[in-house]
Amino acid sequence: MAVMPMKRMTLIAMRRDRKQLLQFLQRQGTTEIDTDVPDDGIYKKIDVSSQKQLLLKQIKQADDALEILNKAAPEKSSLLSAFAGREVVSLQDFEKDLDRKNQILAVISKINSLYKENLELISQIPKDQMDREALVPWEGFDLPLDFSGTEKTKAFIGTLPGDLSPEDIYLTLGMLCKVSDKVDVEIISKSDQYTAVMFVTGNDNADELKEVLHRMNFTKAPSQVVKDSDGKSLTPAEAIERIDSETARKSARRKQILSEIADFASSRHDIELIRDYFQMRKDKYDVIGSINQSDHVVIITGYAAAEDVPRLEKALNERFELACDFSDPSEDEDVPVKLKNNAFAAPVEGVISSYSLPGKGEIDPSMAVAVFYYFFFGLMLSDAAYGIIIALACGIILKKFKNMEPGTRKTFQMFFFCGVATTIVGFIFGSFFGDVVSSVSQTFGHMPKAAADKLLPPIWFNPLSDPIKMLTFCFAVGLIHLFTGLGILMYQDIKNGHVLDAIYDGLFWYMFVGGCVVLLLCLPMITGMLGLSFTLGATVKKVSIWITLIGFVGVVLFSGRESRNWGKRLAKGLYGAYGITGYLSDVLSYSRLLALGLATSVISSVFNTMAGMVGGSLPIVLGVILYAVIFIIGHILNMAINALGAYVHTNRLQYVEFFGKFYNGGGRPFEAFDQKTKYIRIKEDI
Repeated sequence: MAVMPMKRMTLIAMRRDRKQLLQFLQRQGTTEIDTDVPDDGIYKKIDVSSQKQLLLKQIKQADDALEILNKAAPEKSSLLSAFAGREVVSLQDFEKDLDRKNQILAVISKINSLYKENLELISQIPKDQMDREALVPWEGFDLPLDFSGTEKTKAFIGTLPGDLSPEDIYLTLGMLCKVSDKVDVEIISKSDQYTAVMFVTGNDNADELKEVLHRMNFTKAPSQVVKDSDGKSLTPAEAIERIDSETARKSARRKQILSEIADFASSRHDIELIRDYFQMRKDKYDVIGSINQSDHVVIITGYAAAEDVPRLEKALNERFELACDFSDPSEDEDVPVKLKNNAFAAPVEGVISSYSLPGKGEIDPSMAVAVFYYFFFGLMLSDAAYGIIIALACGIILKKFKNMEPGTRKTFQMFFFCGVATTIVGFIFGSFFGDVVSSVSQTFGHMPKAAADKLLPPIWFNPLSDPIKMLTFCFAVGLIHLFTGLGILMYQDIKNGHVLDAIYDGLFWYMFVGGCVVLLLCLPMITGMLGLSFTLGATVKKVSIWITLIGFVGVVLFSGRESRNWGKRLAKGLYGAYGITGYLSDVLSYSRLLALGLATSVISSVFNTMAGMVGGSLPIVLGVILYAVIFIIGHILNMAINALGAYVHTNRLQYVEFFGKFYNGGGRPFEAFDQKTKYIRIKEDI
């Protein structure tokens, strides 16, 4: 377990090489570049906003093209393909593909333009439908709707509200005007909501009729939709036929567009590549715009892990004309934190970083966290079959997807070890799908329960039969966990040269808490409550009393040592000694190991009992089928719920109880100038 030592990096290079230099650093992903460098009056920053805007536009166009392509021609993939990670491409292949950049950009432009045309056609559908619906009442009318009359007559074509007969219309006209006998009324069609009608009268009466129709809420017919592209008037039937023809043409064109887009499916990989190319260029310009440079020189500063420096420095000197310096950071620098661990401890680095990375002077707790994390998860899930399923599933995924992203890979590795721990704990406590072996033997083998329970006995004991023993074991594990945290605190203090702090904050608490624990084990009442078969003797009791008193005095005297006033110091010390109640509550928190472990076993047994009750009361074939159905559904639910609970509470025991004893965190993560791409990752060996 280690926090990787960092080196301060300073590169002074020719400005003409800055793009190639940054591209190289980006592909390596081993350096963090300072992007908040103040101007020094000699060197200055340049404005790259226009280049970034252009690149962002190109990224957006590529993303749009890929989204369109995925809709028109979805890529066939399995449910697990999300774990595949980015495709690894060699630098030579990447540069070879970039030779076709203009062709790929043309494909992107074509896909986007086709889709835009498709959207325009879709937007016209509602208007066409409305125009057609407006013409339906006039479909049997043999004149254009913009017909206004002859040389001596005036025609008004439109609708009146309601279902009206000719008599109703004439009666209303007679009431409202004096020329109703000089008006001809022709009803075209009607419904409950409207009556389509044409009024014809002489030119002398047209103005009076127009005024009357306005008072009757007359609405003119939609004459604007009965003209062709040349402006020629069409009858409603001809207009409907034209709209239907246009709708069919647009529908066919839309199908053709989607087919043309789908034909570009073979270009998906090229578009993904060019999209990530623009993303890397955009990230590069972010750096270019934040570093100091002159007309001829550029200065790049940042950090690199010490173990990467020799290889990186050699490659830089071989490839570029520059001066590079890697030195130890000063004490007051905010040095980024990067962790490095073995295959067993590295998977829990994500758990630690989710809380906080180690601060200055703190060690990497990954190994200690890993040991307890896997063990606690196993105790809480505590079923060998569940553990085998989790370990096998994670192992297969890890083996199948070699290019999985590092963070995702570590997560699966963590759950793989959790599954292994669960398997071991499950066999220790005799749980395999709960008591499925006993249940099946009793249900279908008609074995006595006593004999069936012996088919898969626990290696140690069954927590369901002896929960007090399991609770005592959980408390003991909790004490070991807490004392490990204290031990790490002492190690950190000694490593940083604070030996007295290690004694004051570590050793005295070991003596105080440990002495109290041993003292309790000397009391028959306590050992009886805990189900222990022993009680420590009088000699041990006397020694524990003295150890406890020495620890207590040490805690009281030195917990408030930062105060020079002895009154305040003793008050703070007594308050510090009161912290032993926190140890009591912390130890009690480990009872959740028992609670979740028992919950898994009890629920498993309940589902097995339900399956046995149903399966045992039916003919053998039907009974086996129903037993299997209840068994599968029940155990899937049980494993999912309790695995989630084990994950949450395992994290809590690390964050609250364990880290509370020694860990402050606050470290700044190492943010590498890397390929923040979506689809590909360029591999360049140096």
